[in-house]
Amino acid sequence: MSPHRHLKRFLKRQTIGLILGSFLLLLMVSANAQEPTPSSYALSQSLPFNQPSFFPLKTEINSPLYQPTGNWVGRLILPTSEQLEEAKIPDWAWFEVYHAPEKERDLVGRVVRLTWVDNPNLKRYVELVTTDMELTEAARRSDRNGNVIPTRLDGRRQVGPLQSLAGARSQDDVVVAFENAAIEGGDPAIIKVDREPVQVTGRMYGLVKILGLTNGDRPDAIPPDCPGESPCPSQYFRVRHYNPKTGNFDGPEGTIRIPQQPRDRNGRFMSTPREIENSLAGDEGWYVYGSRDADGMFTVQALQPRSAFRPVPDLIILGGENGRSYIESTNWYGTENRKGTVQSVLVDPEADTPTDALGKWKEGDRALVIHLFGGIGGEAGEGAPFGTVTGHFSYGIAEVVSDAITGELQLQIKYQQVYAHNTNGILSGTQSWADYMGNMQRGWLGTRPVSDVIVKLDAFTGTYNFDGLTGSPLDELMRQLQVITARYRTGDGSGVSPVTPSTSCVQDSSQGLFIAIAESRRRFNETPQIREWLEAHPDDPQTRQFQELVALEEDLKNLLVPQGTIRPDWQQNAEQLAGVDNREGFVANQSIIDGILSWRSMMPRRAHDEVSEIFLKHGASLWFVRPNQVGGWDPDILPMAPTVVFGQIPILSIPLNRLGMAVVAMTGWDWLVLFGTSVIYAAIALPLGFSMKFLRWNPSRRPPLKLAGAIALLFITPALLEEVVFRVFLTPHPLEAVSWVSWLFWAAFSLFLFVIYHPLAALTYNRKGYPTFVKLPFLSLATLLGLSCTVAYGLTGSLWAPVLFHWFAVTVWLFLLDGEQKIGSRESGLLTVDF
Repeated sequence: MSPHRHLKRFLKRQTIGLILGSFLLLLMVSANAQEPTPSSYALSQSLPFNQPSFFPLKTEINSPLYQPTGNWVGRLILPTSEQLEEAKIPDWAWFEVYHAPEKERDLVGRVVRLTWVDNPNLKRYVELVTTDMELTEAARRSDRNGNVIPTRLDGRRQVGPLQSLAGARSQDDVVVAFENAAIEGGDPAIIKVDREPVQVTGRMYGLVKILGLTNGDRPDAIPPDCPGESPCPSQYFRVRHYNPKTGNFDGPEGTIRIPQQPRDRNGRFMSTPREIENSLAGDEGWYVYGSRDADGMFTVQALQPRSAFRPVPDLIILGGENGRSYIESTNWYGTENRKGTVQSVLVDPEADTPTDALGKWKEGDRALVIHLFGGIGGEAGEGAPFGTVTGHFSYGIAEVVSDAITGELQLQIKYQQVYAHNTNGILSGTQSWADYMGNMQRGWLGTRPVSDVIVKLDAFTGTYNFDGLTGSPLDELMRQLQVITARYRTGDGSGVSPVTPSTSCVQDSSQGLFIAIAESRRRFNETPQIREWLEAHPDDPQTRQFQELVALEEDLKNLLVPQGTIRPDWQQNAEQLAGVDNREGFVANQSIIDGILSWRSMMPRRAHDEVSEIFLKHGASLWFVRPNQVGGWDPDILPMAPTVVFGQIPILSIPLNRLGMAVVAMTGWDWLVLFGTSVIYAAIALPLGFSMKFLRWNPSRRPPLKLAGAIALLFITPALLEEVVFRVFLTPHPLEAVSWVSWLFWAAFSLFLFVIYHPLAALTYNRKGYPTFVKLPFLSLATLLGLSCTVAYGLTGSLWAPVLFHWFAVTVWLFLLDGEQKIGSRESGLLTVDF
């Protein structure tokens, strides 16, 4: 090539490189110069009724129509670094008292210190989650991208859980409540609590029936923007209050304000009062949470439909099979068509009558809450990439209480929200239902479908008492989740908790459950008093409950650790919390390997359904509370059911879901089934094969290394590939809610396809199988093999049982019983891989 052409090519390459480099540099400069994206929280703060200052304390009045949202209610205020250093208290925050018990009413309106009681367990908890804060570049980038990051905590040392709660948002607007406290006098006074305060919305709540719109001659009655057509309707409503004397809505009539929230950063409305007076969910009234403005007008900050939490279900389902069918198929069926409605469904696998099922729920009972929300569809929706609606998962606790207004029993929910930093300003931690779901500024009641499963199983939700040594697995789970939620608020000191396949709401809620199980077992193994009590009381109901708990925990552990190998970070964190790990701090691994080790708890929908089914299997009573975009009417959105991967593409989602359920480690029972099936198969197949002169003793003469390689290849194909296709993909998994008739039909159909596949393969692409694969002896043994694999799969639900069986049977036939001679050539070393 001439020098001239070399020079021309060089200049051409340099020019292209310069253009590309300049373009990339321009993109980088543009990205760095880009204005920070406002968060949805910041957009909502632009309206005065979302500011604490909009509601002066002097306007709150005592009225039988409204009750405080807690025994103690107030607003957290972040102390300055100087105030923290001066106080010499490990972890505390300022607390502006909104409401206090009668004996402490003189504290209302004052700002006091809120800290912890002197308790060894609490001290341990505070020490575990206290961290130095230094915002990483990832946190600052998340802040610029419009997420609410605890920027006010940056650079602080020894930030504890109360400080992380008070400083989680840019303003001091976190309202909390708690039931009990110890008071120390002084100026300022000190209030000490024994558990993390509950995040709540509003200072007071009432129960009303919404009658219709009213302007009330107010200039701000019509909001400038709202869902639907213009003009927007009024934000003021005539209401009739509940009358506890008559049990009806014939109390005083009044006017309340249900403000229209602004659009969030995605252009959607988190809530709207539009047409709320016509909502079917409000037929039995609305609990309205809020405060009074400077004019004394009660302004609603959160809504809760009364019908959702009365222990009067719309439907009662009896029987375990019917319950599984509801979880698998009915719970989310027709979600789009259920917009604006609330369903309450009670599932009981052991009760004989609906009356018996209802009778199990009594005042004071506690239960586990399994929370899952779905997606936002419609014209203004968020879409479903690749047909997948991930949703959000969390645990919580429910209690059957007597409502202060009606006196009737009610299901009261408090979530333990493991929540990553987000644009709405939702905080990880303990939250009331009204705060997390019903909050009109950031709650999900009006935009998403939700399934709250309230699980009552005395073995798990009850309290054990072994001669004064008490404990509850449910309490243990809540304790572990409080540690995780506090860590999420600070990002373990980094300032941000991201969502990855291995660290997320569902993965870390599952980690809390795993650690609770590990701690429960550790305590049992290290406490002779418990073992001695159980041995001395073999027939006591509590002993039977404990035995049921052991079986339940084993099933839950198999779900959380499907491969039998515990995630290293989960193991270390469990040891750290138990005080048996000398290493410093917690671990939050984000590697792909860690995600794979706990993949069954990676998708919220799968975790929700499988955990519910495990509890159902052990006799739990499940109460489903199912609001579907409830409140005012937004015509631009629709509720979307959460799914597994490709859930909206059944041809992909069904096989993948089945594969997900099948890829689990084998238990002792599974190995027993595999052994028994192998013995029975051999007892039938060997005499049959030898009698038809199809089998004969003829060991392979391959060199050991080549023989080992061929045997290893057989594990992949045909064993693994054929079992995935013919057993897992085509046959319903034992955990699926299908009838035995349906299961047998699909099992027979997949067996037919398995058998006929072999002669078809021999006549087309796998000519080495001809004529062996079309002869009656082979087809007879293939049918018996397929039937045995189907039985093994049906009894175990594990992919590995039929795969190992298939692999062993084909290996023995090929290399010991003349199979290699029938379908391959020893001289050439060729061996077909399709059997």
